[in-house]
Amino acid sequence: MQNKNSPICLFTFNRLDETIKTVEALKNNFSAPKHHLKIFSDGPRSSEESMKVQNVRNYIHTITGFRTIEIFESKENKGLATSVINGVSRVLESNESVIVLEDDLITSPNFLDFMQQALNFYRDDENVISISGFTMNLPSLPGSKDYYFGYRASSWGWGTWKRNWQSIDWKISDYNNFIKNNVTKKAFKRGGSDLVRMLQNQMKGKIDSWAIRFCYNQFQNDQKTVFPTVSKVASIGFGKNATHTAGSTRFHSTLDTEHKRKFEFEKFASMNKSLVREFANKFSFNQILLEKLKQIFNK
Repeated sequence: MQNKNSPICLFTFNRLDETIKTVEALKNNFSAPKHHLKIFSDGPRSSEESMKVQNVRNYIHTITGFRTIEIFESKENKGLATSVINGVSRVLESNESVIVLEDDLITSPNFLDFMQQALNFYRDDENVISISGFTMNLPSLPGSKDYYFGYRASSWGWGTWKRNWQSIDWKISDYNNFIKNNVTKKAFKRGGSDLVRMLQNQMKGKIDSWAIRFCYNQFQNDQKTVFPTVSKVASIGFGKNATHTAGSTRFHSTLDTEHKRKFEFEKFASMNKSLVREFANKFSFNQILLEKLKQIFNK
């Protein structure tokens, strides 16, 4: 099968400044002109948001620099989870793989190179569910390799294949059995102690997340995510208006500045225990508590 450049899905809402920064960084990617860009613009939640959403839409209609650009504007507000599930599903109806970004992510110029090469390399590897362009700053990184494997997918600049996406059980049909089993709950936490709690909140309707459901399906199928050892993505969504990351510093990352364009990968063999431990520690209760205390005393 001939390798093709995966289309890029960009999800936008009402943050014009962040959207502009995200797009400008993406346009500066070395291989941006080779990729089709699909932009999904969610609708406003209220009449007060209408102008902000319209400002973003006015801007995205001026974007150039990609092979083609297609824009999908929603009249109603779907929310991020539904927007991502519906948008990615739509694009994967006619494509074998996809690269996904939200409107608050800065990418290095070699982000698309890393993503596409990894998507091509692991295309038929059932051990791998997704590729991440982002990595946290972990003590054992960077290593001698261009990549490492993780138990938990990241939603900050990622890619996957039709074969995985179309098999996701978004309803989590086996939830009742899972939540009663302490052994499987403990195993799920190998990617972070917050995962079970997030899944519970999702099933109770307290949050609406596509990512926790994706991670749960990843766990049930014992699949891995491929991460770069040097991050190709940095989030700018840490402001007071950010939905999930306001004030957070645990996930700050050092963006790749070397501009390397050729990456080497290997089939999955084993997990790096040090990286697994350091990764999971970022989501531990102690880390979260420490961060909150720092925020309180630094005010």
